[in-house]
Amino acid sequence: ARKRPKQLGTVVAWRGRAEWDQVMVGLYCGDSRLQQEALDRVSAWKSRYGPKMPLAVDCTAELIRCKVLDSSGKLKSHELILSYGMALVRFVNLITERKQKIVSIPLRQLAKEANIPVWVVDLRHELTHGNLPPLALCRKGCDVVLDWLRKMYWNRQLGNNLCEEDEDEEEEQEEVEANAELDSDAWE
Repeated sequence: ARKRPKQLGTVVAWRGRAEWDQVMVGLYCGDSRLQQEALDRVSAWKSRYGPKMPLAVDCTAELIRCKVLDSSGKLKSHELILSYGMALVRFVNLITERKQKIVSIPLRQLAKEANIPVWVVDLRHELTHGNLPPLALCRKGCDVVLDWLRKMYWNRQLGNNLCEEDEDEEEEQEEVEANAELDSDAWE
């Protein structure tokens, strides 16, 4: 059998599979200290990767940052609503923006197609055009969106960990690098 030539890997901002997995676990662990460490790592990735940073990573980091600020007790309720609000508005806009065609498609329809709960789009609408919603609703929106990101992006990346143990580490790294290119275009 003829061996195919080895393809060049994609350059990514993280050092390897272990760092990627560690950041994902840190972001979703619920421990503010570990979440802050993961956020610091994502900030380093962003400084290296710039606009190539996957939207899912960026959105996850912004939402987790809100949760860390919330648990710190340093911000007032109104400030937290604005912080959560900005992260939620940004998530909905970024995720649905790439699906817009020449003809404008309602955000509610785009959200349904992406399996994003419609009430999250309604929350975004209130944050953008209406009265600020209660903090509890912003927290719930954050949790729902983080769960969506975990299922639709992060778990798909971790799915590569389910490969057989004899798969060599180099192949795993190539898979992470290939999946790292998953951005909002691939979410469609």
